[in-house]
Amino acid sequence: MKNERIKELKGANMDIDLVSENIDWNQAGCPWNEEENTKEHKCAVKDTSICKYFCGIKYLDSVLCSYPYENTDVLNEEEKER
Repeated sequence: MKNERIKELKGANMDIDLVSENIDWNQAGCPWNEEENTKEHKCAVKDTSICKYFCGIKYLDSVLCSYPYENTDVLNEEEKER
């Protein structure tokens, strides 16, 4: 069953910031950044953190995002174990 509260953000760029500029591919914007009209939120920062809305990566190049629902409230136990 598909989790309706998780969005698939295409063209994620595995730098995983979703705020890249001057790129050659179509990239979805971060809904949290769009809501707050900023570019400060990132899905993941190497050796630092993972966004509380980040729910994983889907093959080939998409970030799974649960904004505005925190990932711990959205993911079921099976999804958390993956």
